[in-house]
Amino acid sequence: QVQLVESGGGSVQAGGSLRLSCAASIGTASSHCMGWFRQVPGKGREGVAAIDVDGITVYEDFVKGRFTISKDTAKNILYLQMNDLKPEDTATYYCAATDFLGAHPLTRAAYNTWGQGIQVSVSS
Repeated sequence: QVQLVESGGGSVQAGGSLRLSCAASIGTASSHCMGWFRQVPGKGREGVAAIDVDGITVYEDFVKGRFTISKDTAKNILYLQMNDLKPEDTATYYCAATDFLGAHPLTRAAYNTWGQGIQVSVSS
């Protein structure tokens, strides 16, 4: 069973940067599509970025040019480099993985394994 553990969250001022990491079970990065989602209280979980087994990436428009998703296949770690952070980026961020992409990679329904989430807070 795949396990995902996020790290790297915290508090930062607007314009700052953070890098999230997601440590995955052995083999996950080379066999699963993986993604980052975020959620604020009272709203649904929204896709941020995703990367497939071949390293092809996709981003939501609101993070294009600011966030970069990448992975280290040898270490089975997924990353999300977040630059030029804005207060509206404040959310709990989740790592996700799936071995069968049956839906768009930026939709929650595409994934069957989730991390526990990590908080990112951006102050103005």
